[in-house]
Amino acid sequence: MMRVLSFLLTIALVCSATVAFAQTKSTVPRGPDAKPDLTGVWQGGSTIRGSWDEANGGLGVGGSGRNPNTPTILSSNDRPAGREAAPYQEWAAKKVMESFNKRGIDDPTAFCLPGGIPRAVMLGLYPQKIVQTPKEIVILYEYMNVFRIIPLNAKHPEDLLPSYLGDSVGHWEGDTLVVDVTGFNDKTWLAGTGTFHSEDLHITERYTRVDKDQINYEVTMVDPKVFTKPWTLHSTMMLREGTRLQE
Repeated sequence: MMRVLSFLLTIALVCSATVAFAQTKSTVPRGPDAKPDLTGVWQGGSTIRGSWDEANGGLGVGGSGRNPNTPTILSSNDRPAGREAAPYQEWAAKKVMESFNKRGIDDPTAFCLPGGIPRAVMLGLYPQKIVQTPKEIVILYEYMNVFRIIPLNAKHPEDLLPSYLGDSVGHWEGDTLVVDVTGFNDKTWLAGTGTFHSEDLHITERYTRVDKDQINYEVTMVDPKVFTKPWTLHSTMMLREGTRLQE
């Protein structure tokens, strides 16, 4: 009898998980090519469950809020145990602390320079608009009115000139858009105060739309000149329906 009950319970759990997965998958808008459609105006920067809801409720910035049943991947900086700081080499960590002690007065954005990647994606105060076609993804950032054109299934040009946002090419891995970015200058910060990098920075972004209202964003940064190992951050981007970018 106990074996029968155990078997039935296992079947029930499997069916429940399958239905939940199917419901989440069915709420993701898709384009003519059956790929998830990332088109829309998004608000980035949230790494803690519920934090975007609180900001949305307090500021009235629009959007439909977070689905509490949607899976969220927390940043390593938000984990209570085993928290890992940015993996700077010893000399580079000292340089970061110098900027921190100056209270960020040398922040490139204070001089009206572009935020760079991934900072432009994770700036919570400024929305960004994604326009998706079968051949390319275009991302428009309200901050500094900069943009990226990401061709799909393409290669980087061989004669790249260093730039603030680098050169991006993308491809799909299942339902995840993977973007490879290289060709940066060294004039931006990556995330928090003083998080500088060199022109050897190489970034991989992963955009996964998990339901109608949310994209999970993962970014891995590799820079052998200043890091001891790759640095990965996670964030969420929430849909802001009815919002237009401002100049």
